[in-house]
Amino acid sequence: MLIFDAHLDLSWNALQWNRDLQRSAHTLRVLESSTPGVGRGQGTVAFPEMRTGRIALCFSTLLARCTGRPDAGVDFGSPAQAYAQAQGQLAYYHALAEQGIFHLISDLPGLERHLAEWQAWEADESGAQPPLGLIVSMESADGILEPGQLSVWQAAGVRLIGPAHYGPGRYAGGTGTELGFTPPGLDLLAEMEKLGIILDLTHLSDQAFWQALEHFNGTVLASHNNCRALVPNQRQFDDEQLRAIIARDGVVGAVFDTWMVRPGWVRGAQANEPVDIADVVDHIDYVCQLAGDSRHAAIGSDLDGGFGREQSPADLDTIADVQRVGEILSARGYKESDVAAIMHGNWLRLVRKAWAE
Repeated sequence: MLIFDAHLDLSWNALQWNRDLQRSAHTLRVLESSTPGVGRGQGTVAFPEMRTGRIALCFSTLLARCTGRPDAGVDFGSPAQAYAQAQGQLAYYHALAEQGIFHLISDLPGLERHLAEWQAWEADESGAQPPLGLIVSMESADGILEPGQLSVWQAAGVRLIGPAHYGPGRYAGGTGTELGFTPPGLDLLAEMEKLGIILDLTHLSDQAFWQALEHFNGTVLASHNNCRALVPNQRQFDDEQLRAIIARDGVVGAVFDTWMVRPGWVRGAQANEPVDIADVVDHIDYVCQLAGDSRHAAIGSDLDGGFGREQSPADLDTIADVQRVGEILSARGYKESDVAAIMHGNWLRLVRKAWAE
């Protein structure tokens, strides 16, 4: 079954971690085996494994923030540096498109052409597999120099923006803060609505979350977010927040980062109980039960988002194993149409609706 993964940091891995993602994840592990650092030699995401796992389409990020909280490869000392970093990541995606490795998708005709190619290939699997598909997202808007510049980013392909990441962003408070939107942040929301850019609520503080829904009337989603009822932490959304997303016909992508999957899992600890993909499916099922249907749950894996196998489900070797989500849902009694909705259909419906407006 085709998969639409709503959150991958492909350019960040390629540039900040110097990974040639055209090589297999297993080759990259060998090449990094002597490289120190969390996640090194443990990667799960590369283009061959995306093809094997039929990750036909993804939102993939530009990630560069400017919060004053240094973090190598993520946080930069000035807006100009964050801007330059995000521009470099964007150039990487355009290079992949020029090489025919990805379709860089930015409008409805391009989306439908891409899906038609994959569906035709799936019908008999003869000939070459089509290119992978990529829609550019932005995780932290700090690299946008000022709200009026947003149209330039849109023209270059950005279609989804999460205004904040971790910490106090230039436009909004992120994870680990109790800060709302700054005045420029509210201007950014207005520009996003005017230009039809989708708002990713992921990483917003609770205060910024509710401000965003109050001030932004466009399409909203949570690309990679789990449920606070299952894992009590500000990084997750509580039931009231999830219901608000559902009421706006949004979609919530389940994340595979193990500390967000099961309570009590501690990053780097040796005594952690194993987390399995079935535990990720618990969050998908929770959203479905809260909504009363399967229209609002999906996948936003965040695999290799600064970690690797050491912080991924124990039964996941590479991103190809995300296919197991569908198998587990089927075993739990989900109908084939519901499984298809969760694996790709819900994201497709949301994007089509947003881009048709």
